[in-house]
Amino acid sequence: MSFAPTVEEQELFADSFRRADAGMTTRERVAELVMSVGFVAAVSGLWAISPPSHFQALPAALCIVVLALATMIEFDTPFGFTVPTQLAFVPLVFAVPAAIVPVAVLAALLLGQTPDLFGGRFQARRLLTTPGNAWFAIGPALVFALAGVEPHNAGALLLLTALLVQFVVDFSASAVRFEIARGASLASQLRDMWVYAIDAALSGVGLVVAQDITTSPWAVLALVPLLGVLAGFAHERHKRLQSLLELNNAYHGTALVLGDVVEADDGYTGEHCKSVVALALEVGERLELTALQRRNLEFGALLHDIGKIAIPKEIINKPGPLDAEEWAIIKTHTIVGQRMLDRVGGFMRDVGLIVRSHHERWDGGGYPDGLAGDAIPLEARIITCCDSWNAMRTERIYRKALTHEVALAELRDGAGGQFDPRITVALIALVEAEVAADAGEPAPVEPAERAPVEPAEAGEPALKGGSSSGLAAGVAGSILPDGPRLEADHPL
Repeated sequence: MSFAPTVEEQELFADSFRRADAGMTTRERVAELVMSVGFVAAVSGLWAISPPSHFQALPAALCIVVLALATMIEFDTPFGFTVPTQLAFVPLVFAVPAAIVPVAVLAALLLGQTPDLFGGRFQARRLLTTPGNAWFAIGPALVFALAGVEPHNAGALLLLTALLVQFVVDFSASAVRFEIARGASLASQLRDMWVYAIDAALSGVGLVVAQDITTSPWAVLALVPLLGVLAGFAHERHKRLQSLLELNNAYHGTALVLGDVVEADDGYTGEHCKSVVALALEVGERLELTALQRRNLEFGALLHDIGKIAIPKEIINKPGPLDAEEWAIIKTHTIVGQRMLDRVGGFMRDVGLIVRSHHERWDGGGYPDGLAGDAIPLEARIITCCDSWNAMRTERIYRKALTHEVALAELRDGAGGQFDPRITVALIALVEAEVAADAGEPAPVEPAERAPVEPAEAGEPALKGGSSSGLAAGVAGSILPDGPRLEADHPL
């Protein structure tokens, strides 16, 4: 896996790191119980199919020791970690009967935890996960047990089959385990398939040692220096991941501090931004945004008015209409906000682009760049709708809140003009569902089933005349908190 984890993977890494230092949840205990019971049943089945015969103790013991060393080298993955056990596991398969293989792996995993035990770092939860971690041994042991062939006498096809079955059984067990413990989707787990490519590569090295494991048992110790090199790589990867997550936490913390600054500067604006965040994330969920889009949407919504801290308060809170000069000053807050976030750096630059664009209009009549349609960032289009809804439904110093019905009418009238029609449909469905839920009534038919709203033709007013809010048709600007105040009787 390249060292460029996606936002979703970063979230999973962070969750795994937190879980490593925390107690087990009920779901995790259930998952480990299921895996343990299944492991015991599988081992019992192997013993019934192919009862263990005599084997040499020295090769088996050396393989178990090297395998225990391999289990101490943990490469972080989004759902925990993977270990280079394949190097010593392949020789172990050749050193002991098939029915003994899973038991020997279990013993190696337990042995690998002894340093933590004596160092005072032992966690009982790690002991509970041991049977589940040993499931990868079941697949190849089952292949050789059913074939009735010792690995030394197996041809290339049977060896390859054993390897493939190992991967299938291991992934299936992991999928069940993480679905129970963390509700992880199959798609998210498939992104960790890269570990099997590495296991396949390590298997070739292990096979070279395995061929003579009974006649030259000490040869397995030649794998120890290679494990040392892998341990260095694993440590470096862990440090880089920690640094990445710490940097992301710093960006998140900066965003939250900036949100507090907005609230301290103007109480209404701060509360308004937090309300827009909650609403925007709900709409984003309905639109099935990616983890990256959800992150940018959340911080874009929180900070969409950050630039207003540079606007004089006598303009922000002016009870009457703004004059042309004041309106021009108000409109600079999107660019100022972007500049502030650009200075933070990192992913906040992407958030800055969203902040810059949250007053653009679907029909191209917005500011500061006159973007239209899909040229406007999706997250900005969502914020535009949610920002407008919250502004219409709250009291401002220069006008009263609109009623629910009037505000819905404004949203519908603005679809295809100011607002992205698809996002408008999602927002209306959301607010109508919430009203129905509050009233204890069945949810109404979602607007998605109505006839789609066509975008306004060029030159056609986006807000139709006669709208119940009293807004003049075709007013330049928007119905956001700092919207059309020059010509509107009830400025928003």
